[in-house]
Amino acid sequence: MSQLTDAFATGKAFIPFIVAGDPDAASTVANAVALAEAGADIIELGIPFSDPVADGPVIQAGDLRAFNGGITVDTVFAIVAAIREKVQTPLVFLTYANVPFKYGYDRFCAQCQALGVAGLVIPDLPYEAQGEIRPFTRKYGLDLITLITLNSQDRLPALAKAAEGFIYVVSTEGITGARDNFDQRLATLFAQIRQYTTVPAALGFGIHTPEQAQTLARFADGIIVGSAIVALAATHGTQAAPVIGAYAKEMIAAIR
Repeated sequence: MSQLTDAFATGKAFIPFIVAGDPDAASTVANAVALAEAGADIIELGIPFSDPVADGPVIQAGDLRAFNGGITVDTVFAIVAAIREKVQTPLVFLTYANVPFKYGYDRFCAQCQALGVAGLVIPDLPYEAQGEIRPFTRKYGLDLITLITLNSQDRLPALAKAAEGFIYVVSTEGITGARDNFDQRLATLFAQIRQYTTVPAALGFGIHTPEQAQTLARFADGIIVGSAIVALAATHGTQAAPVIGAYAKEMIAAIR
């Protein structure tokens, strides 16, 4: 079992997402600590990227705020180090493939291990193209998180069997962002995934209310929430931590 898989052992997992450096490093640390203290099981930390193809306007705006604050990959690692001084909740990076490639796979993954980052979510890196980075994630004990969508049917057995840590099930086609309706086929998709693996599967993209989280957690092993939290960071700026913590508590209570 990996550290990430272990996070699902006591029940439905809550996995919030925040953008590193949004709006600044100190606020990111405060927001992460607030999420951990609220009971988040895993925290997903986004490394800002200039062309985040999977992210909607809310998260793109968070990336821009971070870039305006001078964020770099080294700054992101410094943020993780500061978080680690306060809480030990498992962390995963959401990053795009060019970030660890340019930083250097070995150097990037070694830093992740040193700072206790447990896994990577790389939306623009298909399963078939993971060969370059996998030797380094394995060398440093990182889980490379598999993404599965409603369109993954032909590849689903291979994707599920290769899964590490947890599976990130994408609720809809397209980009991130709050939505009110979810595809009725999702419950069937989770049942299909469980035919091939015991690795837990969490659902993300679009979930933003406790009512949605409660309904979807009936068949998902965990709930991932990003845009709704980044929107709180946008509204409350450097004072967002207590608001984000209160929101996380509501979502956790709903899914459990």
